[in-house]
Amino acid sequence: MLTFSYTVKNKEGKSLKGIVDAESKEKLVEYFQKEGYIIFSLTETKKKAKISRGGSVKADDLVIFSRQFTTLIESSIPVVECLEILKSQAENNLFKDTLGLVLKDVREGASLSSAFGKHPKVFPEIYISMVEAGEASGSLSAILDRVSVYLEKSSALRKKIISSMYYPVVIVLMAIAITTFLMLKVIPTFKNIFESLGAQLPLPTQILINISDFLSKKQNIAIILVILAGTVFAFFKYISTDNGKRQYHKILVRLPIVGDLIKKIAIARFARTFSTLIKSGVSIIKCLDIVGKTSGNKVIEDAVGKSKKFIQEGQPISVPLEETGIFPPMVVKMISIGERSGKLEEMLSKIAQFYEEQTDAMVAGLASLIEPLIIVFLGVIVGGIVISLFLPIIKITQYIGNAK
Repeated sequence: MLTFSYTVKNKEGKSLKGIVDAESKEKLVEYFQKEGYIIFSLTETKKKAKISRGGSVKADDLVIFSRQFTTLIESSIPVVECLEILKSQAENNLFKDTLGLVLKDVREGASLSSAFGKHPKVFPEIYISMVEAGEASGSLSAILDRVSVYLEKSSALRKKIISSMYYPVVIVLMAIAITTFLMLKVIPTFKNIFESLGAQLPLPTQILINISDFLSKKQNIAIILVILAGTVFAFFKYISTDNGKRQYHKILVRLPIVGDLIKKIAIARFARTFSTLIKSGVSIIKCLDIVGKTSGNKVIEDAVGKSKKFIQEGQPISVPLEETGIFPPMVVKMISIGERSGKLEEMLSKIAQFYEEQTDAMVAGLASLIEPLIIVFLGVIVGGIVISLFLPIIKITQYIGNAK
């Protein structure tokens, strides 16, 4: 495969420049002429179109791409030209290179969905399936608009959850920093004072000094860091397996308060994805292949997998969902009604909206609840250290007072 740089003018008189791969110069000339392009320059180049190894494509990049793609298609611009324009405007290097390869495949006769399908790390499975449904139904612009809305809602939910975690994480890191400073700098000073007094130290103070002595030795800190790193690595290695992830997700959904939030988030994702796919014309079986994975919870994924078997046997989806115990009775009932009435998409959309609102309210409530809890946590840690340090001083003061 050879690489060529080209400058051409399309039927509307617009000049286009770019780099493209082709089997030969003759075949590329034939393609341009067939499309009605006027060729100004066409030269072979040693530069190869490659995907950048680093970086990632964010949901916002896909949303902007889909919105612009929708506008261009609605303006009756051919798909190839749409991709050329969008590639030239892409700011993310990985996305730009990926669109270059997609453009190459489409020029060679591949469908848009199959070209997207070669890049699963950039285009998620739901995106590819919806584009495929849009191509089959001839409503690609409407589907792209719909997938943009879906990605926007998913991204907004994720951002709200992440933003709610900033404050507690910062406070915990501050608590660790303050505690480390006290242990390594303040306590050794008090230790020297206590030793000069020669008094017997209270147990909390002695424990604190022992911990400080332990942390003051660099080799001990190295051992702690190695143990922590090994524990974290082993944990993530375990939950990367199917069984490990399943057990981890089972524990998460059983946690007080947090478990309820996790279930609501997973159900909202499940319902929103399922509703969007059905509305886009994707078959129920294929929907079930996708929605379980996008829920982000292995327990729900297993439940959806069972539902798929039930559907293939001609039974309703709601039965296995109810058996899991994860889906609340209201959700199961609404899905059951949707199946019987032929309005499953509508019911799923209502479920998604309800649980998204519930998630928003719960995240806001947790944020206000976490703040005083963290302040108490910080107070207990720092206050405990301070009290332990002043216990000997108080004891000595009382002894002097009694002696008088």
